[in-house]
Amino acid sequence: MSTATATDLTSKQRRILRYLRERAATKTYFKSRIIGEELGMTAKEVGSNITALQETGSGIEIEKWGYSSSTTWKVSL
Repeated sequence: MSTATATDLTSKQRRILRYLRERAATKTYFKSRIIGEELGMTAKEVGSNITALQETGSGIEIEKWGYSSSTTWKVSL
């Protein structure tokens, strides 16, 4: 696993990471569609950027969990 700094991430990836970190303490599962609606992105943009975040040393664990009506991600700090 590579270790990425905040400057290695794109603007969209930083926004998604901040969104997940702020909510992961009280919530575990996140849908790409809902994240996209809240951040002004498409579900596809969210999914491709979360996939990229999985490869970084972001400090959170992200696992693809389900695919019904939008990809669901399991997130843990």
